[in-house]
Amino acid sequence: MAVSTSTSTLPLLFLHRSTTSPNPTALSFPSSLRASPLRSRAAAAASPPAETLDLPSDTPPVGEGTGIPMLSSIGDDGEQLLFGATAGKETVPRACAQLRPSFSDSFNVSQEKIVIMNRYGEKLVGVLHEAGSKDIVVLCHGFRSSKESRTIMGLTDALTSEKISVFCFDFSGNGESEGTFQYGNYYKEVQDLHDVIQHLKDQKRDTRAIAGHSKGGDVVIIYASMYQDVSRIINMSGRFDLKRGIADRLGNDYMERINQHGFIDVRQKKGQSIYRVTKESLMDRLKIDMQSACMSIDPYCRVLTVHGSDDDVVPSEDAIEFHKYISNHELHIIEGADHRYSSHQLELANIVVKFARSG
Repeated sequence: MAVSTSTSTLPLLFLHRSTTSPNPTALSFPSSLRASPLRSRAAAAASPPAETLDLPSDTPPVGEGTGIPMLSSIGDDGEQLLFGATAGKETVPRACAQLRPSFSDSFNVSQEKIVIMNRYGEKLVGVLHEAGSKDIVVLCHGFRSSKESRTIMGLTDALTSEKISVFCFDFSGNGESEGTFQYGNYYKEVQDLHDVIQHLKDQKRDTRAIAGHSKGGDVVIIYASMYQDVSRIINMSGRFDLKRGIADRLGNDYMERINQHGFIDVRQKKGQSIYRVTKESLMDRLKIDMQSACMSIDPYCRVLTVHGSDDDVVPSEDAIEFHKYISNHELHIIEGADHRYSSHQLELANIVVKFARSG
């Protein structure tokens, strides 16, 4: 499959249909493709107090990073979290047949837990999956998720099976990392990512690509608009229009309530506070101009966007908007895939691995 270059007048776009073949077939993209309507959590809430919103009881509690895995196995972006990151360094045998059936049944990869201090003095906890390559792909999780999400771990297995080393970490205030969780926080997460890449550079390791899922997709796009030290960017299910999706999470009257109280506490049905959305953190999200960020990316930086046609968290139209405004861009829509690629991990892995390996 050809890869678009900075001189291309028309970036590449593909539709992937489900297939038993490990390499999805590239097809023409129908203009009529639309995602399912966004889920409305607010509609399901039974008259919550003015500053609160009920959420399902399986949503995990998040406050400050404590180093203790969340009890729930479901992150707020709907991701299944796979806990049990390795402390210290050891060699772990992994089955790779699930994702890359053309390879051997198992291989050895060393895992080393690494703590990196960010510019605010907070410890960012990550895991280096050493597969033998000097260069590394850095994976970034989504909103209220972690480095142990199913998507992140699946991509880690796929990349390391190709002998590409991977570093995945928890943003500050998430997972095992220190710091206070914030609702917006996009630019601070970009700073976290930059601190991680600088640490790897200090260790004589080159960053081959950065890849982010959901909110992490927005983070890597913003990163590319601010820094020119990574040549491949992978955006998986990122949101282009950051004004959308807020009412689904906070209720249709969120601006009225946050102006009145200064914050909104998002709670579980049992009353336990999950996180607080302050007016400052809400404005941090609303002020981000993704169109401007996309148009600021160096034309020599190659960007891949992957999205599911049946994403009910971030509509697939957002992927098409990224496609419009990034000059050196390749777009893959996986037909039938949801936000988490629940039944399409193989297609996602193949697309990402191929892009990461390409020259």
